[in-house]
Amino acid sequence: MPDLYHEIAAGYGTGVIVCGVDEVGRGPLAGPVVAAAAVLPPEGLPPALAALVNDSKLLKPKVREELAPLILGCCRVAVGMADVGEIDRLNILHASLLAMKRAVEGLGITPGVALIDGNRTPDLSCAMRTIVGGDAASLSIAAASVVAKVERDRIMAELALAYPGYGWERNAGYPTIEHRKALISLGITPHHRRSFGPVKAVLAATV
Repeated sequence: MPDLYHEIAAGYGTGVIVCGVDEVGRGPLAGPVVAAAAVLPPEGLPPALAALVNDSKLLKPKVREELAPLILGCCRVAVGMADVGEIDRLNILHASLLAMKRAVEGLGITPGVALIDGNRTPDLSCAMRTIVGGDAASLSIAAASVVAKVERDRIMAELALAYPGYGWERNAGYPTIEHRKALISLGITPHHRRSFGPVKAVLAATV
């Protein structure tokens, strides 16, 4: 379970503003990449909440949806995104870093240290520390991952209403068999990432 080891090492509890940053949505064939930045309260998360917050990938959807408003209620959190056009223009890595940058800038305060999930840093004006697997190790990164995942799933469920048949309300745009078959039978939508292999293949087949 994630804890405060990395936050404390960065100065949390001594007046340093430490934020955890994570992104969700690198792998899908459709939709934006979404990042969140989370600053824990000075007194820490309520113990009952801290005991439940974890890497969003390890939590059931219902649990994530229950935890997200609790995190938003006691932490300073901001969400940033990069849209499909930016993903195709910049590539998914740089679009993810851009979403992270927007999330941190959306906090309305400048952190002393940003803990970044992964091994690459966005363009921030504060000190940064990368943590591979940070969403399973750092409590603030885990909190950010939960908020980012719930927000992205919500976006994809809304897009599914306008573009039915791809199963986005279930697969969030990931390349499931259902989604791949729909690409062939229904075609490409404006929300598909044209730089991604399966989408490029469908586009090439229709030329």
